[in-house]
Amino acid sequence: MSKNLLTDFTERGLVHQTTDTNSLHDWLATPGRRIYAGFDPTADSLHVGHLVAIILLRRVARAGHEPIALIGGATGMIGDPSGRSEERNLLSHEALTANITSVGNQIKGLLESTNQKIHIVNNADWMRGVGYLEFLRDVGKHVPLSQMLAKDSVKSRLEREGGLSYTEFSYMLLQSWDFVHLADEYDCCVQIGGSDQWGNITAGIELGRRLRGLDLHGITCPLLTKADGSKMGKTASGAVWLDPLRTSPYRFYQYWMNLSDSDAQTCLLRLTELPLEECESLIQEQETHAAGRAIQRRLAEELTQLVHGPDGLHTAQQATAAFFGAAIDNLTDEALAEIFADVPSHQFSFESLAGDGLPLVEVMTATKIATSRSAARRTIEQGGAYINNVRVSDSAYCITTTDLAERTALVLRSGKKSYALARFE
Repeated sequence: MSKNLLTDFTERGLVHQTTDTNSLHDWLATPGRRIYAGFDPTADSLHVGHLVAIILLRRVARAGHEPIALIGGATGMIGDPSGRSEERNLLSHEALTANITSVGNQIKGLLESTNQKIHIVNNADWMRGVGYLEFLRDVGKHVPLSQMLAKDSVKSRLEREGGLSYTEFSYMLLQSWDFVHLADEYDCCVQIGGSDQWGNITAGIELGRRLRGLDLHGITCPLLTKADGSKMGKTASGAVWLDPLRTSPYRFYQYWMNLSDSDAQTCLLRLTELPLEECESLIQEQETHAAGRAIQRRLAEELTQLVHGPDGLHTAQQATAAFFGAAIDNLTDEALAEIFADVPSHQFSFESLAGDGLPLVEVMTATKIATSRSAARRTIEQGGAYINNVRVSDSAYCITTTDLAERTALVLRSGKKSYALARFE
């Protein structure tokens, strides 16, 4: 018999708050239960911050239950004030529709590999056509104002200078009704989400009790934060997205590789599906050999394969190896630009490669990988010059189109760590 889902969550540090623990254990002891988490389509891609909810739903499926992913086609028109210091910008209907499609496809791809029955629903399907007065009469009448004002997500915003709009204040009513609707239609009695969702979840539980006499439950998990308290999934260039067109597999892989040991250890337990025994083994290995970064490497492998598949993982590993001296082949110009985005670069004309080509010493000087032509010659003659990580020892060598890594770029290296990118447009 598989481990009880609540026990599994607890052992991995995935539980922040729950309703009645004993009742939850009993309810989850029966296979085939339906449990939901919500995703508002505020962008055309999920990001790293959504991974906890995705992993929770995957673990729901692995435990023999049926996950429900709710996409907020209706709530996304308003914006959840939870965890926000200011109101979200409202999306156009066209943008929202496009986001719903993109996010739905991402969720489907991330959940269907569990080989368990999954449900992806859109709350616009049951909110569309519901009149304002009808909603106030049938739902709003049963939610005390004192209960809504007592929620932390509301109180924190009311205390700020900008306050809280009536539109955002209504969000809690919509999410509460979602919970009751899913209980009616899917016999779904548990909602899971981040710790910032506790107020919305408990409001839904109370509405279910008042309207239907239902015994609903909630589980929240800690938000994905670093040891310093900052949100995980943010970099200097912005959010780490799950869409490869927004964040390449290489940069996604490198994000996990660059985590601190403590943050990587937390993510290993919460975000991977590795057995606990294997996680503990990796943690012990890191303690005895920190430089090996065993946790970060395995974490990067597991999550990159989950999000980008085997091909994405292979590309990310190949790109990483290229940065550390492996021969560069089968990497696109776009991939090279990603990998070597922070090294010096110089643009040459493509025509300069015609005939005898362009002297290597000239290219090394122009890209500033060598301070002068004579310095470039010395580097080459001493065996320290590389094109696409392949050593060149002839100081008279000329670069031609055959040296390009793909169509328009090549990588120069001097010594072990000094890189430059040459582009030929």
